[in-house]
Amino acid sequence: MPTPFRIFLYNAHGYGLSGRIDRPFQQMIDVQAMGSLPLSGGHGYVRVEDFNLKDIVSFKAAYTQVSGSQNPKDGSYTTFVSSTLEGLNVHNIVTADRVVARISSNHPADGSEPTITPVGSQFENLRIAGCPVEVELDNHLFNRLGTYSAFKGEYERDEQARQAMQERFLWGRFKSDIPDFLRERYNWVAGDALPESKGIVLCTLVKDIKFNCPEVRRFGNVLVVPHFGKIYLAEFVVQPYQRTVTMLRLEMGSGTNGMVSGPGAGGNGSTYP
Repeated sequence: MPTPFRIFLYNAHGYGLSGRIDRPFQQMIDVQAMGSLPLSGGHGYVRVEDFNLKDIVSFKAAYTQVSGSQNPKDGSYTTFVSSTLEGLNVHNIVTADRVVARISSNHPADGSEPTITPVGSQFENLRIAGCPVEVELDNHLFNRLGTYSAFKGEYERDEQARQAMQERFLWGRFKSDIPDFLRERYNWVAGDALPESKGIVLCTLVKDIKFNCPEVRRFGNVLVVPHFGKIYLAEFVVQPYQRTVTMLRLEMGSGTNGMVSGPGAGGNGSTYP
């Protein structure tokens, strides 16, 4: 049969911040600085400045850039999305000068498996409960294992890599001090098989977190702050033809109840057929 004519369907989306407040009042936080790439590709940019919700959640600026085009040199297709938060402040507990979520991908013209990477995602001057927090992200790992088959293959073939991933991503074999909410989150993970469900593997970009704040407890990429809630850092979702990163997800559960997340970015694109 002749080689079929292929088109490319672009996919890239990002946002600066979103969430909701459940108590002491109820209010949805509209998605801020949301950008999405049309299937035909192109370029888009959106920016929001000086957001403040009753001094509970505020930021100086949020902006998202998306783009998608074909490389004329080799015919490959590239997509890119970057979402940034600047001057973030959540209840004077979580602050940051700058947080960036970034996803880029390269799809060969022949329709073979794409390489998708989060390189460029970062935290700048993150503080939690007033304490400086240094988050070491392992963008190198997910750049080196940029295809899903490379990621899955290393996990299945390399015992040392498998054990490192299990410990870092909280996949089974819990230590006794893991709190119940994390046990519930991963209680379906058993054995050494890749913990994939419906094509989704939940990971994190976090390699290490350094801070000097005795009251804050750390479990993998999760920090628990007394009388505030849980802070999930750099959650990374791996799928065969897509990646998604959420740099901050806050589950607040004390004087103020609610959820705040962002910035986030995701996408890929695909040839058709």
